[in-house]
Amino acid sequence: MVLDEAQNATSMQMKMFLTRLGEGSRMVITGDRTQIDLPRGVSSGLADAERLLKSIDKISFNYFTSKDVVRHPLVAAIIEAYEADGTV
Repeated sequence: MVLDEAQNATSMQMKMFLTRLGEGSRMVITGDRTQIDLPRGVSSGLADAERLLKSIDKISFNYFTSKDVVRHPLVAAIIEAYEADGTV
């Protein structure tokens, strides 16, 4: 099962998705914490899941940087500019 753009899932939506994991299945959840578009006051289910599940042995989190971007070369430069600014 794959959940993409998970930064915009609410906490309840993330819990619903995570609790659907079946025996012998695998789950991949992708999202960019810097691109949360939820309304003000609504927490990201991705951020909540990371906080709640990081200590579970069979769950892992992988983090990518601008060097992992496989889009137009300018996208990596744009990401680096935002990371250097540190405001987003």
